[in-house]
Amino acid sequence: MNEFLKWFFAFISEMLKGYADIVKGFGHGIKQIFNIKNYINIFKEHSQDYSALSWVLSILAIIIVIAIYALIFMMIILGIRKYIRFRHSIVSNEDLLEEIGELQRKVLKMTKEKDEIMAMKVAQMGLPAGSGALSLADGTMAAEGAEGGEAAAPAVVESGVVQTNEYRFSKLIEVDTFYKTYEPPAYDNEIDLPGICENFRNFACSRMHLYYEPKIIWLFMAGMASTKLIILQGISGTGKTSLPYSFGKFLQVDTTIASVQPSWRDRTELFGYFNEFTKNFNETEVLKRIYSSGYNNDVNLILLDEMNIARVEYYFAEMLSILEMPNADEWELDIVPNVWSTDPVKLDKGKIVIPQNIWYIGTANNDDSTFAISDKVYDRAQPINLDTKGVAFDAPDTPPMNLGFDHLDKLFKEAFDKYPISQENLKKIQQLDLWVIEKLRVAFGNRILKQMNLFVPVYVACGGDELDGIDYILATKIFRKFESLNLAMLREELRELCAYMTKTFGKNKMNESIAYLERLQKLF
Repeated sequence: MNEFLKWFFAFISEMLKGYADIVKGFGHGIKQIFNIKNYINIFKEHSQDYSALSWVLSILAIIIVIAIYALIFMMIILGIRKYIRFRHSIVSNEDLLEEIGELQRKVLKMTKEKDEIMAMKVAQMGLPAGSGALSLADGTMAAEGAEGGEAAAPAVVESGVVQTNEYRFSKLIEVDTFYKTYEPPAYDNEIDLPGICENFRNFACSRMHLYYEPKIIWLFMAGMASTKLIILQGISGTGKTSLPYSFGKFLQVDTTIASVQPSWRDRTELFGYFNEFTKNFNETEVLKRIYSSGYNNDVNLILLDEMNIARVEYYFAEMLSILEMPNADEWELDIVPNVWSTDPVKLDKGKIVIPQNIWYIGTANNDDSTFAISDKVYDRAQPINLDTKGVAFDAPDTPPMNLGFDHLDKLFKEAFDKYPISQENLKKIQQLDLWVIEKLRVAFGNRILKQMNLFVPVYVACGGDELDGIDYILATKIFRKFESLNLAMLREELRELCAYMTKTFGKNKMNESIAYLERLQKLF
């Protein structure tokens, strides 16, 4: 034991000497740098035989050295100040979050106290527990009472429904009233997908002075066939917002625009919330559009403008989960936890049904003011890149049209049956999947393959080429995942992938994917 202690003491002592030498060496270096006395002695020793030019150059050299040291010192000071400001900002944010948390705790405490007070009032009125009187926090108690201290009769519950004369959904009630006398328009059930695309392009040009390449419209229609969430991304000024806006005008059903704000952190900003004090539900235009879509056969669009200025997976998380459910009958959104007798007609047990005739279109910019869109969102959406401005062209004056959802859905299903991806290309895609898994450890995934089998047939039916449709899906949904990899170590694999795709699909094919892979190579 003694031998071990001696060894351990000697071992630690030797290690600590190393740290001491580091400190001594650093201190010696600082002392050497600022040894002014030594600099003066050196100058005296060499300046005895100086000419006038040597004196001038020596003084100039001293000034330059002093300036360099002053600059280094200022940079150090600035760095320290920036760090202090950064830390102060972090501390301030932490204090703010802590204050918000404290306020939330106080709100919960006050709500609990309010519930206890109301329970005492109910007890004073002589009502037994479970008699049907509910607390004010559940939104079912009537007025608090008259001036003389007499409490008004509370609302009661019959068969799980709160009997009341108050209305908490004013906008949705307006929708119910409107559709009591609504007569649907005469939909055009003869037009085909190429006709829709061509008419929309001409309408946008002649009536709205917006110019889109046919491919963009084909991609948009194919995206609608493959998913309910489409992301339009690219630089500003390329028509991301105007595309769904003008499409709504073309169908004579205006697109509902929700301008996303940086403060959006949960679903209440998008769908609204129940106000415990006013006993009204703060309804948003998005909620109203979702509800009204259940009444009509229109093609309804909701535009999430600048969707990634806040985190999409925060405020849109519940909808992302709903849209993934294979059974459309289960597409329901919980709005309120209980049922009032005056609730809107189509609000089923506090839940609103998400109709099939509604699409969510998001616009996204990639800059310092926005958040990166996560894979969870991209996998469920169809991205469409708008990187160039449309070129003006001449088009005949084209009026808007009435397009029914049933007819559009029928056209999509006909395209699925008529233009399925060929077995040859499916085999090539499977081989490509195996190659990518082996070389890059990235898999396609069943969800993306399912979307590809829906996207490509409609793209072909609109007027596109099958390989171009496959190429677009690979570039925007598969190869986009490579951005999260260590690309600096995979440049050779990316070159091999480009060569493999050219060999597999043919020369001058898969241009979108190859161009994207080449851009990734240039990043490092």
